[in-house]
Amino acid sequence: MSTIEITKDQFEDTVLADGIVLVDFWASWCGPCKTFAPIFEEAAEKHDSITFAKVNTEVEQELSGGLGIQSIPTIMAFRDGVQVFAQPGALPAPALEDLISQIEALDMEAIHEEIARHQAEHDHDHEHGEACC
Repeated sequence: MSTIEITKDQFEDTVLADGIVLVDFWASWCGPCKTFAPIFEEAAEKHDSITFAKVNTEVEQELSGGLGIQSIPTIMAFRDGVQVFAQPGALPAPALEDLISQIEALDMEAIHEEIARHQAEHDHDHEHGEACC
């Protein structure tokens, strides 16, 4: 599968979908982005079950700013609607493959339990008027 270009309007639906979604934030003037683009494309061709999405930060400034993207390229990874990775910088192909392997190996049941536990603690703190986060 090749990469897909997504906009602010598509971002949430894309990253909240089941499975793994990798998002590359890039710009046409960015040298490291141009170096990373074929690596990202090649990985997309090898991993049919993963969604590889690209966000053009020049066009999608509101989305990039809202997500706190400060340097590009930045890679974000989501699995089953949970952000599991974010890092600026172009990755060499072996590092991208390693990242994909690590994301595939995640125990998402345990991660969802941890999120639920944190949310329950957060809700409990608010019920008792305690300071938040």
